[in-house]
Amino acid sequence: MTRRPRGLVSRFLLAQLLVVAASLLAAVVVASLAGPAIFHEHLIMAGHPENSPELLHVEQAYRDTNLITLGVALGTALVVSTWCSRRIRGPLERLTEAAQGMAHGRYDTRVPAMGAGAEVEALASSFNTMAARLRSTEDTRRRMLSDLAHEMRTPIAVLTVYCEALQDGVTHWDETTSELMSEQLARLTRLVDDINDVSRAEEGRIDLDRTEQPVGELLRSAVEAHREGYAAKGVALELDVDESAGTVDVDRQRMGQVLGNLLTNALRHTPLGGKVILRAARQGPGQIAIHVADTGDGISAEHLSHVFERFYRGDTARDRDHGGSGIGLTISRALVEAHGGSLTATSPGPGHGAVFTIQLPPPQLADLPPAREAH
Repeated sequence: MTRRPRGLVSRFLLAQLLVVAASLLAAVVVASLAGPAIFHEHLIMAGHPENSPELLHVEQAYRDTNLITLGVALGTALVVSTWCSRRIRGPLERLTEAAQGMAHGRYDTRVPAMGAGAEVEALASSFNTMAARLRSTEDTRRRMLSDLAHEMRTPIAVLTVYCEALQDGVTHWDETTSELMSEQLARLTRLVDDINDVSRAEEGRIDLDRTEQPVGELLRSAVEAHREGYAAKGVALELDVDESAGTVDVDRQRMGQVLGNLLTNALRHTPLGGKVILRAARQGPGQIAIHVADTGDGISAEHLSHVFERFYRGDTARDRDHGGSGIGLTISRALVEAHGGSLTATSPGPGHGAVFTIQLPPPQLADLPPAREAH
């Protein structure tokens, strides 16, 4: 039979009792050995004759009083120790029950204030913070899996239908079928690559090949790569680079990916006749700010804090009707933060456009790890 381990409360009570027992033992030894001799000497000095009945009665009263005092002290110490142990046992049991609930997936479990001391209250507060973060992470995971399944369902369904049609002879392999199936396969591949990129970036597993790049050249390359797409939609694309912008220490390919995502997002949400401006300027001591400003759909205030979340659907920046995988902005922010910078979004409101701002540190600070936000 396995012996059940002793609980913390039992250990605490036993420790208190051992301390009390040691104290009482010391008191008994002193009172029993040294006390009577000292008391007897003082009675003789007070004029009581040796071996007189009065002397014997007084000494016996001293001994009885010592025994009664020690017995009452022992009983009181036992009662107080038991009460203190129970005061600690209750909060610890509630913390244990809450932890067991968390282990079974009940992430809404919380521990109330228990009035058991600053240390226990700090432990309860830390537990509640951990529970809230775990619940947020679990909600994000569930939403991400649901949205990922939704994103994959359409191309998979199209591929399934065409494969069955080809097998049944309903349709034949031609250029149109080839283009459609290639497009759906490319969509699935892009989605998988995007998920892999953002996961690696957020976990710090992306290797950056950093070199000093002129800001103007970096932005001009991004503009030239997207000029044809903008012209086809009838949206003006302008470049405005401050001469003092200088250089940045970045991975040229990854930063080109970020700028490409932002320019594609801006084009997607800017109507015919609109305008997108890509500008860069020096901010502060060596810091570079790159802005992608459009005159498109805009973002409402309540959705601004969510635009970088994976597959977020609450605002036009993540509307599937506009196309896209719904994860480009998430990847962009993760990559910018991997460079030690930040990516933010602002908008006056729906219909008034939006501005996405990349802030990069000067080259000598680019290797420092980015500050982490509290969630």
